[in-house]
Amino acid sequence: MATIQLRTSIPGPKSTTLADRRLRAVPRGLAHATPVYVAKAEDAVLEDVDGNRYIDFAGGIGCNNVGHRRPSVLSAIREQLDRFLHTCVQVTPYESYVRLAERMNELTPGKFPKKTLFVNSGAEAIENAVKIARAHTGRSGIIAFEDAFHGRTMMTLALTSKTHPYKAGFAPFPGDVYRIPYAYCYRCSYSLTYPSCDLFCARHLEDTFKRVVASEDVAAVIAEPVLGEGGFVAPPPDYFRVLIDICHKHGVLFIADEVQTGFGRTGALFASEHYGIEPDIFVTAKSLGGGLPLAAITGRAEIMDAPQPGGLGGTFGGNPLSCAAALAVLDAFENENESLSARANELGNRFQRRALDWQRRWPVIGDVRGLGAMQAMELVQSADTRLPAADETKQIVQDCYEHGLIILSAGSYSNVIRALMPLVITDAQMDEALVVLESALQTVCERKEAAAQPV
Repeated sequence: MATIQLRTSIPGPKSTTLADRRLRAVPRGLAHATPVYVAKAEDAVLEDVDGNRYIDFAGGIGCNNVGHRRPSVLSAIREQLDRFLHTCVQVTPYESYVRLAERMNELTPGKFPKKTLFVNSGAEAIENAVKIARAHTGRSGIIAFEDAFHGRTMMTLALTSKTHPYKAGFAPFPGDVYRIPYAYCYRCSYSLTYPSCDLFCARHLEDTFKRVVASEDVAAVIAEPVLGEGGFVAPPPDYFRVLIDICHKHGVLFIADEVQTGFGRTGALFASEHYGIEPDIFVTAKSLGGGLPLAAITGRAEIMDAPQPGGLGGTFGGNPLSCAAALAVLDAFENENESLSARANELGNRFQRRALDWQRRWPVIGDVRGLGAMQAMELVQSADTRLPAADETKQIVQDCYEHGLIILSAGSYSNVIRALMPLVITDAQMDEALVVLESALQTVCERKEAAAQPV
């Protein structure tokens, strides 16, 4: 696809017509980040129904790490189409499911026997991880974190932190879920500073066992190695080691939610590798399927075998097309792992250099953070107050898509700009995207300065 051209008339007439049809046919609860209706996609570029082209910094919310329509993934899907589409693995199993499980057992962190179950989505995978943890431990309690996002089903909403728009109006949620602060250093819940804090936030888990819920009633602690929807917050290097040591001291399992962080996004195949940890249960999804719905629960063999036969399953879980696509995705990382991981780090460094320069120029950028190509900027009203700048964030997202860049916000306060570009994005596309983002930042800051001037 050609270089992206700046545009000023978004949405176009065909997208507008589709938006009118959507208003009549689709419930308002299904929100859209942009009014853009896609017609084609390839690598890191989208084309809408009006012929406008966009650089994709959203990647289907982190589902396209290997790019849109990767040829090897398409080839694997086509080959499977010629064999069979669906039989249900619980009725007549197939080799690709077993082979994919074997590879996930081998590739995920931990040099111990593992087993893997496949389902359709990240939320479904988290649900099953909770079921498995409870079956193994005989305990019911689950500890999650502030600013966490684990899905939109009722159990995963209980684990998810952000109220609007995710949880409001849907209560009551399943019980026996407890919440503690995350290692969000920019907004430390204890007003401490790393490293002098001695990771008090991780050690606080011991206090939680004394004052909130007894450890012998807790099946698992679940955490994202880097917060996704919560704002791309990466904890200090030793945070999870301290946390997991406390868990295992009390017989509590640790579940890593790598739905968004997995498959090269952070510059390693899995974000857990950055922290040197081996989770008891490991959940992946999104980019695993190369664009098709697929999620995996991988864990210690003895833990995964806790549920009785028939206790786990689902009609479409581990669909043959999705398994074929996932095997091609893993081939890409195994055959090109060094280059893809290196590319993620190159993209992250490129983003960070520009973002830190913008931060020096514009105080609206309170924090720049991330691992690998999972990068973000947190926007604030001022550096002193750190009050969230949600309106400014919304304006920047809109200005970006009006000028050829699809980008998403995040964070509990909706004040974080996040980057989820496919790892196959070219240098020219990356630079052009950053030019658009810089222009949007400048426009918003100039508006803000003008509004502050006395009349």
